[in-house]
Amino acid sequence: MTRHTDPRRALVLFSGGQDSTACLAWALARYAHVETIGFDYGQRHLIELECRMDVRAALQAEFPLWGHRLGADHLIDLSVLGQISDTAMTDARAIELNAQGMPNTFVPGRNLLFFNFAAAIAYRRALSVLVGGMCETDFSGYPDCRDNTLRALQVAISLGLDAPMTLETPLMWLDKAQTWGLAEELGGDALIDLTVEYTHTCYLGDRSQRHEWGYGCGLCPACDLRRKGYDAWVRS
Repeated sequence: MTRHTDPRRALVLFSGGQDSTACLAWALARYAHVETIGFDYGQRHLIELECRMDVRAALQAEFPLWGHRLGADHLIDLSVLGQISDTAMTDARAIELNAQGMPNTFVPGRNLLFFNFAAAIAYRRALSVLVGGMCETDFSGYPDCRDNTLRALQVAISLGLDAPMTLETPLMWLDKAQTWGLAEELGGDALIDLTVEYTHTCYLGDRSQRHEWGYGCGLCPACDLRRKGYDAWVRS
């Protein structure tokens, strides 16, 4: 683990999944103070909201230095997003490609709203860095995961708040195998074991089956991506 060199205070968009857990560890290794924010938007895999607290508790127990820097958690009710969405992420339907060739798990505007709400919390709590797990390498074609989208959003948020707000996306150019590698680099076997045991990625919210790479149905796109990334990382 590296000691922090950046005195700024950060807010991590934290779902309790593999990617956001890697981002949380990344932030804790860098910033003097780190808080987390999660969103309840009526997602099918609502169990992730329970897992995120287990991940936080495990990080505090396993990594005392990080635990000392880990501050408050914020859970925001964004149920209105589920009400206006028509996607497989919020409705019980088969996961497939839509007419535009994009997975119907795409929730339009989700990441844009997440960052805007996070910025409002950050402004009030003197947090100047927002950290998200978006990435262009394994992003399923979601347009609000693109680097250009988030660079533009950083400018808009900073102008709208009349205060500099930095959006960090440490996974932007990493594939899933490299994300496992980042976890190992940051926290060794302990962080890998924590990721396997406590994080949740499965779109269907299935935690009845435990695999080498963690819990999940093993069939949905999120599980498939996580499994392939784990296998590639183990072979590397």
